[in-house]
Amino acid sequence: MNKLNVKRRIVLTGGPGGGKTTALDLFRRELLGKIASVPEAATMIFSGGIDRSLDDEVTCTQQIAIFNLQRNLEDVQRKMNPDCLILCDRGCLDGLAYWPRSDEDFFKTMNTTLEYELSRYDAVIFFETAAKSGQEIKSNNPIRNESEQTAIVIDQKLQRIWSQHPNFNLVSSSESFIRKVMFGIMTIENVINTI
Repeated sequence: MNKLNVKRRIVLTGGPGGGKTTALDLFRRELLGKIASVPEAATMIFSGGIDRSLDDEVTCTQQIAIFNLQRNLEDVQRKMNPDCLILCDRGCLDGLAYWPRSDEDFFKTMNTTLEYELSRYDAVIFFETAAKSGQEIKSNNPIRNESEQTAIVIDQKLQRIWSQHPNFNLVSSSESFIRKVMFGIMTIENVINTI
């Protein structure tokens, strides 16, 4: 992945209501033609007529579908845009935070390892949920229906997973959403310039 002439792949992730999708939308407009973005696989699946479930078996099946769609979307964007930086709205490891069984079971089911999945990305930019600073996490995304407390729990799980990446960048929660998104965009720019 880190060979010369190979464009990079960055994952933007974090807890629900963190601002990553907003930052990605703004950044995509600024760098039109230079980046290719990968949409969030879970949103695609859940907005396409599949309902979220509290049943562990159904949740596992849904997460398998999300994992495979995420990986394939990333590969499609790479093939369609070989000269662009790939910015991913979430990454393949996000499903681990929603997996109702052990981490080991997740990796066995997905036929992969933590190390391999981390190596797929050159950098991780983590947008901490606004719920951590006591804010509501209203969203234009109807699929995002987590409470503030659930968002914090998911954020903690995701941060535990992704912080193991050697190029992990945290965009902390802030009382000002605009300042946070601007800091996030500056972080994206800094990461792009250093990888």
